[in-house]
Amino acid sequence: MSDRAQVHIVDDDASLRIALGRLLNAAGFDVHGYASTGEFLLNRPDSRHGCLLLDVRLPGPSGLDLHEALAGQGIDLPVIVMSGHADVPSCVRAMKAGAVDFLEKPIASQILLDAVGRALALDLQKRAVRDEENQLGLLFASLSPREREVFERVVAGKLNKQIADELGIAERTVKAQRAHVMEKLGVGSAAELGRIAERILHGRDETARAGDVFP
Repeated sequence: MSDRAQVHIVDDDASLRIALGRLLNAAGFDVHGYASTGEFLLNRPDSRHGCLLLDVRLPGPSGLDLHEALAGQGIDLPVIVMSGHADVPSCVRAMKAGAVDFLEKPIASQILLDAVGRALALDLQKRAVRDEENQLGLLFASLSPREREVFERVVAGKLNKQIADELGIAERTVKAQRAHVMEKLGVGSAAELGRIAERILHGRDETARAGDVFP
């Protein structure tokens, strides 16, 4: 398997796909072309580093439809939207959905390469964040049920005595459990625990939002 960054092109214009493919291949990218949204979804990209070039007008669901449905399909690639018939509503819709760029055809070679570079840099950043969150999830999973109960109350701002009263345990036990939590999560203060809690909740929200299905 190639370790080169992947660029996926979804455009029903075969000649344009070939031209863009040659340009991007020459720039060192692993290029894959698709004539429609359906073809792309039937040949889903693997988990490698990459980005997606989407034409707005496609047979069947449009490029904008596909862009808005990617999260629900478990595909988290930065998107560059292309159009030969650019209009303000399409541009606004694309940018609201998180497009890295909206490029109007014909696209100058350097403009395209610059946009792809930005998209790939964003993909690397997102992957680094996901890796960090996954590691955090593993650390949190290592907590015992009692340690999680203490964790939840500490980040809620409760004092050791309050936690002890709520859980029906000795205050010294709370202190010991709190120390274990901090050690396992690699933090040194309640403030750091609070930041970790926010990230865990954020990750759960992202997972819930990813439940959308393709229209």
